[in-house]
Amino acid sequence: MRSFRRERLSSLIQEKLAWMIEREVEVPDALITITEVNITDKLESAEIKISAFPSDKKIEAMKLLIKMTPSMQFKLSRILNIRPMPKIYFKYDEGPNRAAAVERGLDKQSEQLESSPLNKEE
Repeated sequence: MRSFRRERLSSLIQEKLAWMIEREVEVPDALITITEVNITDKLESAEIKISAFPSDKKIEAMKLLIKMTPSMQFKLSRILNIRPMPKIYFKYDEGPNRAAAVERGLDKQSEQLESSPLNKEE
């Protein structure tokens, strides 16, 4: 079960990092969002899951985020002023892409069912 402190810290980290990413991370023609923040039980590390739109910009976004991690870590520790400050690392979240693929598959199946000769009334 998640503790209140971890939930609150996850929320704060997500809010502050989203603000930093919006202002400091520049990937041309891309939108980077934080989808989830998972913090370990002992508050040692925080996995920051991100998504990028369009998805073909994900490699560029991840490279830039990894490069900027030390700077963001420092700024985050100054803003939040908590001890211990979890070490942040970024991971690409494939969830939104999978959901879009499933939705496209369902749309395609729906179209096929509608155009099926068995579905037509005579």
